[in-house]
Amino acid sequence: MIGKLNEALDFQAQALRLRAERQSVLAANIANADTPNYKATDFNFAHALQAAVNQQAGAQTPAGTLRTTSPQHIGGAGGPANIPVPLQFRSGTQASLDGNSVDMDVERANFADNTIRYEAALRALNQQLRTLQSAVQG
Repeated sequence: MIGKLNEALDFQAQALRLRAERQSVLAANIANADTPNYKATDFNFAHALQAAVNQQAGAQTPAGTLRTTSPQHIGGAGGPANIPVPLQFRSGTQASLDGNSVDMDVERANFADNTIRYEAALRALNQQLRTLQSAVQG
């Protein structure tokens, strides 16, 4: 029974974790908007969520993700180690003299979109918990 509850809540929990990681990646892009030669990074959320759900189901680690044998190892792709897919560089829409590929309009839009989707996932998880609570209480 507990396993079924975990399965029911795991998808939303994985989505929240990945949304938080993406928010961190986007915040790093915004913070480095004036850093010469900084390349904006991001990851495909749909692929990351699919990989995270597959990992929870006992599937193999997806290709491109480094396995570490020690907590002191550095995560792959130069970014957060909690993302089951590698970070990808985002090409700039406009050439920059200093080599920076951060487009603040794109970053702000992605940041706001991710925030709204995070809040929606959080509300969905809260609703699932309320439904389960009312079923248990009767």
